[in-house]
Amino acid sequence: MAKPQKNSKPHGSSKRPGKHGSNNLKPKTKSSKKVKKTKPKAPLQPQPQKSQPQLPPPPELLTTASQQLDFFIQQYQSANGIQLSSLELESFTDACIVKLSESLPQDVSNLSEHMKASFGPSWKEVLCKKELKHSEPGSPALLTISLSALRSLELLRSLKPFTKECHAAKLFAKHLKIEEQVSCLKNHVNVGCGTPSRIKKLIDMEALGLSRLSVVVLDMQTDVKGYSLFSIPQIRDEFWELYTTHFHQRLLDGSLRICLYGTIDANKFKKKKGTTTEIPMSDKSS
Repeated sequence: MAKPQKNSKPHGSSKRPGKHGSNNLKPKTKSSKKVKKTKPKAPLQPQPQKSQPQLPPPPELLTTASQQLDFFIQQYQSANGIQLSSLELESFTDACIVKLSESLPQDVSNLSEHMKASFGPSWKEVLCKKELKHSEPGSPALLTISLSALRSLELLRSLKPFTKECHAAKLFAKHLKIEEQVSCLKNHVNVGCGTPSRIKKLIDMEALGLSRLSVVVLDMQTDVKGYSLFSIPQIRDEFWELYTTHFHQRLLDGSLRICLYGTIDANKFKKKKGTTTEIPMSDKSS
């Protein structure tokens, strides 16, 4: 019978005993995760309300002759930096302004109809005849003034009922030499359309006459950029120089009437304090 061997290790023990005879084994425990401390949230403060964009004021349309005359005088004083006395203001009457029919819209297509009514029963003789006895050559009875050559052409097309026999005078600088215009004005003319600068130049040259001039139409229509005859500084100044030099006294004498043609919203002509309007040179046309 075999004897058990000495110093035999008991089955199932593969590790040596520790220093003090014990294994000193500790059960593995999961490491505890560090909990992040969260700062208390600050109370929400009410945000300032965004200011809503200010709506434009309702249009202030000037329809009566008295309203349009007041507007015209205000523009005249503002452009020239003057204040008319009460005595000078008495010289202006509602008769200075052409009263247009309110039942007919003031657009380009209706300009000829408005002018027929303005001249009355004599419109055909004054505006259409090719020749008139004792009339000064180059002296139109009707003159329209606008801010650009393109707009002048639009107005001319609308006046075709008057220009079938007697051609209208194109009184603007774009694509037209002044010598050609002087030559044209040596003939009988009933209607002229142009811009302030060229009209004044032709009058000063004594090529454009004023002896028959009865109505001056000021085109108050604004273009796609919102500019008008009275809102572009350069063209506005050129017009008022023309008016002061050649039209003002005739208006006071009663031999000339002004027609403000187109919808006039007075709010568009009111200047804001501390602001000026800069117009690009490319938008200025004479």
